Amino acid sequence: MRRISGLIFISFGQNNVNASQIGSMIKPILVVGEQSLSIEDVVAVARQECQVALSETPSWRELIQRGADFLDQLLLDEGVIYGVTTGYGDSCLVEIPMHQVNELPLHLSRFHGCGLGENLDLITARAVVITRLCSLARGYSGVSLSLLERLVWMLNENVIPVIPSEGSVGASGDLTPLSYIAGALVGERDVYYQGQIVPITQVYAEKGLEPLTLRPKEGLALMNGTAVMTAIACLNYKKAEQISLASTLITALNVLALEGNPSHFDEVLFAQKPHQGQQQIAKQLRDWLNSEVQTAHQSPRLQDRYSLRCAPHIIGVFEDSKTWLRQFIENELNSSNDNPLIDPINLRVLHGGHFYGGHIAQAMDSLKIMIANIADLMDRQIAQLVDHKMNHGLPRNLTGSTAERLPLNHGFKAVQIGVSAWTAEALKNTLAASIFSRSTECHNQDKVSMGTIAARDATRVITLTQQVLAALCCASVQAVHLKGLVPELSPSLKAFVVWTLQSFALLEEDRPLQTELQQIIDRFDNFELLNQFQTKA
Repeated sequence: MRRISGLIFISFGQNNVNASQIGSMIKPILVVGEQSLSIEDVVAVARQECQVALSETPSWRELIQRGADFLDQLLLDEGVIYGVTTGYGDSCLVEIPMHQVNELPLHLSRFHGCGLGENLDLITARAVVITRLCSLARGYSGVSLSLLERLVWMLNENVIPVIPSEGSVGASGDLTPLSYIAGALVGERDVYYQGQIVPITQVYAEKGLEPLTLRPKEGLALMNGTAVMTAIACLNYKKAEQISLASTLITALNVLALEGNPSHFDEVLFAQKPHQGQQQIAKQLRDWLNSEVQTAHQSPRLQDRYSLRCAPHIIGVFEDSKTWLRQFIENELNSSNDNPLIDPINLRVLHGGHFYGGHIAQAMDSLKIMIANIADLMDRQIAQLVDHKMNHGLPRNLTGSTAERLPLNHGFKAVQIGVSAWTAEALKNTLAASIFSRSTECHNQDKVSMGTIAARDATRVITLTQQVLAALCCASVQAVHLKGLVPELSPSLKAFVVWTLQSFALLEEDRPLQTELQQIIDRFDNFELLNQFQTKA
C-alpha cells in the first residue's frame, strides 16, 4: 500500500502476473475522514479516477458516533435543537412535537424539491457528493456512520443524484440542489445510473438495498452547506489551470507566426516587476522560444502589440491568484459548513452561519474575470493572425489555398467572428454575482452570498473561453505551418502542434470546422492538454 497526495494505492494479487497486468490491478482509493482533501482529490473522484473509502481509524469512528449519540441524548432530554425540534429558517420558533421529529428531515428534502434549470452533469454531480461527504466526515455535523457509508456507496457504485443547477442563493448554503442528494438517499428522486437517468427506487431494488431513513438533523446536515458551489469551484480551478497553459502555448506560436519579439519576455525585464506568476509565464515563453533564430529576430515595430507583449501580464494574473484561490476553495472544502454544528468533543450545539458561501463567491467572481481576460487576449491575437494588414505576410484569413483557388477561400474568417461572439459573451458574464444579495425566506436569509450563481457564471465563462482556445489552437498551428516554422519549434511547441493536429487538419479548402473545434473542446474537458504537459514536466 502506498499513499500519493490524498490517494492510497492498493494492489491485489500480484503473483503470476506480468508488469502490464500489475499496472491495471492497482486501484487508487481516496480515504475520507481524517485528512484534508485537495482540489485534485475532488476532481479525481468526480472523473471516476479513484474509489472512495471511509477512515478505519477507531478514533475517527468514535468521533462520528459521539456526535450522533449526543444528539440522541438531547432528544431524550427533550432539548431544543434548531432544525431538529424546531422548524427551519424563519420557522425556527415553531416547535416540532417529539412524535414528529423523525419525520422532519423528510419534509425538508421534499419541500426543497423545486430546483429548475439544466441538471448538473454527472462529473459535477459526483464532485458535489464527494464534497458533501468530506464536510460531513469531519465529525461536527451529528450524522451517523451509516449516512456516510451510503454516500460512499453512491460514489463507488456510480449511483449519483440528478441535481438541478438553479435555485440556490448560497446561504443557507445550497439547500435546494442538495435536497436532491437527501431525496435520493430516502428513495424519492432520480439518479444517473449506467448511462441513464432512472428512479433511485429502481436501483435500490436491483441492488437489494432499502432507502435510508434519515435521523434527526441528517436532512439539515446534508442540505445546509456549500457543497454545490465548492464542487463547481474545484472543477473550475483545474480547467482554469489548463486555460492558462493553453493560452501561453498559443501565444508562443503566435509570437513566431507574427514575427514578434521574444525579447519582450526577457528575464532581467521581468525581474523588475516581481509578480511570481507573471514571471513564470514569461519564463515559459522564453523556454519555448529558445532557438537562436527565434530570439535574435527583431520585427520592424520593435514593440509588438499589447496582445503579444503583455500576454504574461494578463495570463499571470491568474497564476499569481492561484495561491489564494486554492486556499479559499480548499478551506471551504475541508470545513464543517452546516448549521447548527454538533461539537462531539465538548458536547455542545453551536448555532452559526458557516453555510454562507462568501469565500467561494469571491473566488469565482474573481476567477471568471481572470479567465474572460484571457479569452479577450486570444480574441485580439486571432485578429492579428487573420488580418493581412498586420499579420506580417500571412495569407488573408490564414487560408492555405493555392493562388488559383485563393479568391474562393475565406479560411478562418468565420472562426474569427465566432471567437468575437464567444469572447463578448464571456466578458458579459463577468458581472459579480456576489453583490446581488437578495433578502429572502421571510427576511431570515436577509444577506446571502450568491456563491453558487458566481460558480455557475465562472463555469460558463470557462466554457466560452475553451471555445475561443479551440479556435486559437487551430489558427496558431495553421499560421506557423504557413510560415514554415514547424521544424524550428522547440520540443514543447512541437508537442503542442502535434496535440492540436490530432483533431485538426490543416485548412486548405474551406470546410466546416465545427466537428474539429468540438473535439478539441472535449479534449479540454478531459484535461488532455494539462495532463500531457504536467506529466512531461
